Amino acid sequence: MLAAGFPDVGIGLLGVSLAFGLTVLTMAYAIGHISGCHLNPAVSIGLAAAGRFPVSELAPYIISQVAGGVFFAAVLYVIASGTAGFDVATGFASNGFGEHSPVVIPWWRRW
Repeated sequence: MLAAGFPDVGIGLLGVSLAFGLTVLTMAYAIGHISGCHLNPAVSIGLAAAGRFPVSELAPYIISQVAGGVFFAAVLYVIASGTAGFDVATGFASNGFGEHSPVVIPWWRRW
């Protein structure tokens, strides 16, 4: 994610997209047969809604996934904050709406 911010030497948005997509694909093949590849709450909720995962076990999965996401976001923040000129207010590894969007798309616009 941090490499996207360097247009001359970085991997750009396409590179970040491919990195995340290939990571999820790799994890699906690596742990999908073991756990159903519960990588985020959307997957867990989807599996529960489809009847492939017991709803009674949903809360611990979601709590663990959110806690892991917060923890590793903090780790990424610590790593990134060591670089010169880093400012979390400039859109640290995120997209947004309006002027915070890479292409200034208003939040109310529909495709």
